[in-house]
Amino acid sequence: MNKLILGTVQMGLTYGINNTAGKPSFENSCDILSKAFESGIDTLDSAEAYGNAHQVIGDFHRLNPNIKFNVVTKIPHNTTVDKIAEKINIYINDLNVDYLEALLFHSFESYQNNKQIMTVLNDLKKQGIINHIGVSIYTNCQIESLLLDDNVTVVQMPFNLLDNESIRGDLMKKLKEKGKIIHTRSAFLQGLFFKENSDDNSIFHKLSNELIAIKNIANEENISISNLALSYCLNQGNIDQVLIGVDSVGQLIENLKALNCKIQSKAITKINSLKVKDLDLLNPSLWK
Repeated sequence: MNKLILGTVQMGLTYGINNTAGKPSFENSCDILSKAFESGIDTLDSAEAYGNAHQVIGDFHRLNPNIKFNVVTKIPHNTTVDKIAEKINIYINDLNVDYLEALLFHSFESYQNNKQIMTVLNDLKKQGIINHIGVSIYTNCQIESLLLDDNVTVVQMPFNLLDNESIRGDLMKKLKEKGKIIHTRSAFLQGLFFKENSDDNSIFHKLSNELIAIKNIANEENISISNLALSYCLNQGNIDQVLIGVDSVGQLIENLKALNCKIQSKAITKINSLKVKDLDLLNPSLWK
């Protein structure tokens, strides 16, 4: 098995600033899932908020009884303590799995506002219905808070060529010292790394110097930007699993090449020296 987690937001919604193909058909989603499993990816990332992604996974499992993915999913922001156990049973049924690998709060705010749910989640953990409780975060301040909560064993955070080791490295080390599992997302910054200069995208123009530097590093290493971006994440010792999203089998095959890609230490040093002053530019949820 490998370090990649396959995200399923694309299977339930039209997603991503570079997505021109729209949402894959159910048949195409099944082809992607089959190829992922055959390639050693054993974990999927999903959420109730991702359209009908749970249903797609569940139907795939029903059609392929010999394949069973571990599923990480997320509870919506407005979950109430009296509904959570019922909701998790619905998830398990929809996904056609025996348990959830991890159940994440979809945001740090949701985690803060729903602490009373933790007792129920810990009971479900004792029963083997969920393996891990986690939180999806954006900022270092949020990571620091989670270091203090032993109930939280999975932290999902952004990490990429710009949201890099110089920003996250020390805190990732502390999370590992606390025995927590680190999942990273946004390896391609929602496709921003692949956009061309001519694109009328304000975020691209504000980060143009850094994006040009990334292209230059990829050229020097003689690898594609996607391989550079993924390989950088996969070769971080403190990251347990790296989340990717794809629209097609071809895209998945391209991303799998990064598993065998090693970038030179001087390139890693150059990447870590890229420092974006306005960190809001690295948070897609704040993009207009």
